[in-house]
Amino acid sequence: MTKTPLKDKIKKISLIVSDVDGVLTDGTIFIGADGTEFKQFNVEDGTGVAFARLASIPVALISGRDSQATTIRARELKIEHCFQGSLDKTTPYNQLCKIYNVQPENIAYIGDGLIDIPVMRTSGVAIAPKNAHQPVKDISDYITAKSGGVLVIPI
Repeated sequence: MTKTPLKDKIKKISLIVSDVDGVLTDGTIFIGADGTEFKQFNVEDGTGVAFARLASIPVALISGRDSQATTIRARELKIEHCFQGSLDKTTPYNQLCKIYNVQPENIAYIGDGLIDIPVMRTSGVAIAPKNAHQPVKDISDYITAKSGGVLVIPI
Protein backbone atom coordinates (compact mmCIF):
# COMPACT_ATOMS: atom_id res chain seq x y z
CA MET A 1 0.00 0.00 0.00
CA THR A 2 1.32 3.45 -0.94
CA LYS A 3 1.83 5.91 1.88
CA THR A 4 0.27 9.36 1.38
CA PRO A 5 2.97 12.04 1.03
CA LEU A 6 3.18 14.44 4.00
CA LYS A 7 2.50 17.52 1.88
CA ASP A 8 -0.79 15.97 0.72
CA LYS A 9 -1.76 15.18 4.32
CA ILE A 10 -0.94 18.73 5.42
CA LYS A 11 -3.28 20.19 2.79
CA LYS A 12 -6.22 18.55 4.60
CA ILE A 13 -5.40 20.04 8.03
CA SER A 14 -7.99 22.43 9.46
CA LEU A 15 -7.21 22.06 13.20
CA ILE A 16 -3.98 21.80 15.20
CA VAL A 17 -4.15 20.04 18.57
CA SER A 18 -1.14 19.98 20.87
CA ASP A 19 -0.03 18.44 24.11
CA VAL A 20 1.58 20.96 26.47
CA ASP A 21 4.29 19.57 28.78
CA GLY A 22 7.23 18.40 26.69
CA VAL A 23 5.85 20.08 23.56
CA LEU A 24 5.16 23.72 24.36
CA THR A 25 7.52 23.43 27.35
CA ASP A 26 10.71 21.46 27.86
CA GLY A 27 8.81 19.33 30.36
CA THR A 28 10.30 21.01 33.41
CA ILE A 29 7.85 22.01 36.13
CA PHE A 30 8.93 24.12 39.09
CA ILE A 31 6.73 23.90 42.19
CA GLY A 32 7.51 26.17 45.10
CA ALA A 33 6.98 25.33 48.78
CA ASP A 34 3.73 27.32 48.66
CA GLY A 35 2.46 25.20 45.74
CA THR A 36 3.07 27.88 43.11
CA GLU A 37 3.82 26.27 39.77
CA PHE A 38 6.08 27.69 37.07
CA LYS A 39 6.54 26.53 33.49
CA GLN A 40 8.69 28.00 30.77
CA PHE A 41 6.94 28.50 27.43
CA ASN A 42 8.74 29.53 24.25
CA VAL A 43 7.46 32.81 22.80
CA GLU A 44 8.10 31.50 19.27
CA ASP A 45 5.48 28.75 19.72
CA GLY A 46 3.10 31.60 20.46
CA THR A 47 4.07 33.12 17.12
CA GLY A 48 3.26 29.78 15.49
CA VAL A 49 -0.19 29.83 17.10
CA ALA A 50 -0.74 33.38 15.84
CA PHE A 51 0.26 32.38 12.29
CA ALA A 52 -2.10 29.39 12.45
CA ARG A 53 -4.90 31.75 13.49
CA LEU A 54 -4.05 34.08 10.55
CA ALA A 55 -4.40 31.04 8.28
CA SER A 56 -7.81 30.34 9.87
CA ILE A 57 -6.52 27.15 11.47
CA PRO A 58 -7.54 27.01 15.13
CA VAL A 59 -5.25 25.54 17.78
CA ALA A 60 -6.48 23.55 20.79
CA LEU A 61 -4.61 22.02 23.72
CA ILE A 62 -4.99 18.67 25.50
CA SER A 63 -2.80 18.17 28.57
CA GLY A 64 -2.70 15.24 30.95
CA ARG A 65 -1.85 17.62 33.80
CA ASP A 66 -4.15 20.24 35.25
CA SER A 67 -2.17 23.47 35.48
CA GLN A 68 -3.07 27.11 36.06
CA ALA A 69 0.07 28.08 34.13
CA THR A 70 -1.30 26.24 31.08
CA THR A 71 -4.68 27.94 31.48
CA ILE A 72 -3.00 31.36 31.57
CA ARG A 73 -0.80 30.58 28.54
CA ALA A 74 -3.80 29.32 26.54
CA ARG A 75 -5.69 32.52 27.38
CA GLU A 76 -2.68 34.66 26.31
CA LEU A 77 -2.56 32.84 22.98
CA LYS A 78 -6.34 33.15 22.51
CA ILE A 79 -6.68 29.38 22.41
CA GLU A 80 -10.35 28.78 23.02
CA HIS A 81 -10.28 25.08 23.91
CA CYS A 82 -7.80 23.82 26.51
CA PHE A 83 -8.59 20.42 28.03
CA GLN A 84 -6.57 19.43 31.09
CA GLY A 85 -6.28 16.83 33.79
CA SER A 86 -7.00 13.53 32.10
CA LEU A 87 -4.65 10.81 30.94
CA ASP A 88 -7.37 9.78 28.46
CA LYS A 89 -6.87 12.22 25.61
CA THR A 90 -9.33 10.42 23.32
CA THR A 91 -12.40 11.92 24.99
CA PRO A 92 -11.38 15.60 24.61
CA TYR A 93 -10.01 14.83 21.12
CA ASN A 94 -13.41 13.50 20.07
CA GLN A 95 -15.06 16.56 21.62
CA LEU A 96 -12.79 18.79 19.53
CA CYS A 97 -13.82 16.89 16.38
CA LYS A 98 -17.45 17.76 17.19
CA ILE A 99 -16.74 21.36 18.24
CA TYR A 100 -14.83 22.12 15.03
CA ASN A 101 -16.85 19.74 12.84
CA VAL A 102 -13.72 17.97 11.59
CA GLN A 103 -12.68 14.40 10.99
CA PRO A 104 -9.46 13.07 12.56
CA GLU A 105 -7.80 13.18 9.13
CA ASN A 106 -8.17 16.99 9.30
CA ILE A 107 -6.21 17.26 12.56
CA ALA A 108 -2.49 17.75 13.05
CA TYR A 109 -1.62 16.50 16.55
CA ILE A 110 1.65 17.38 18.29
CA GLY A 111 2.64 15.07 21.12
CA ASP A 112 5.67 13.67 22.90
CA GLY A 113 4.43 11.12 25.43
CA LEU A 114 3.02 7.64 25.42
CA ILE A 115 -0.45 8.93 26.35
CA ASP A 116 -0.48 10.91 23.08
CA ILE A 117 -0.14 7.79 20.90
CA PRO A 118 -3.85 6.86 20.67
CA VAL A 119 -4.85 10.25 19.27
CA MET A 120 -1.73 10.58 17.16
CA ARG A 121 -2.56 7.29 15.42
CA THR A 122 -5.96 8.61 14.35
CA SER A 123 -4.82 12.11 13.34
CA GLY A 124 -4.19 13.16 9.76
CA VAL A 125 -0.69 14.35 10.65
CA ALA A 126 1.20 13.20 13.76
CA ILE A 127 4.05 15.48 14.85
CA ALA A 128 6.62 14.83 17.59
CA PRO A 129 9.36 17.05 18.99
CA LYS A 130 12.93 15.81 18.67
CA ASN A 131 13.02 14.70 22.33
CA ALA A 132 9.75 12.71 22.26
CA HIS A 133 9.65 9.13 23.49
CA GLN A 134 10.84 6.75 20.76
CA PRO A 135 7.48 4.97 20.33
CA VAL A 136 5.92 8.39 19.67
CA LYS A 137 8.56 9.24 17.08
CA ASP A 138 8.06 5.82 15.49
CA ILE A 139 4.42 6.63 14.65
CA SER A 140 4.97 10.27 13.71
CA ASP A 141 4.72 11.71 10.22
CA TYR A 142 7.10 14.49 11.13
CA ILE A 143 9.73 14.97 13.87
CA THR A 144 10.75 18.55 14.58
CA ALA A 145 14.38 19.61 14.43
CA LYS A 146 14.12 21.03 17.95
CA SER A 147 13.09 19.64 21.31
CA GLY A 148 9.90 20.54 23.15
CA GLY A 149 9.84 24.07 24.52
CA VAL A 150 12.14 25.28 21.76
CA LEU A 151 9.85 26.24 18.88
CA VAL A 152 7.93 23.08 18.13
CA ILE A 153 4.93 24.47 16.26
CA PRO A 154 6.24 24.79 12.70
CA ILE A 155 5.86 28.34 11.36
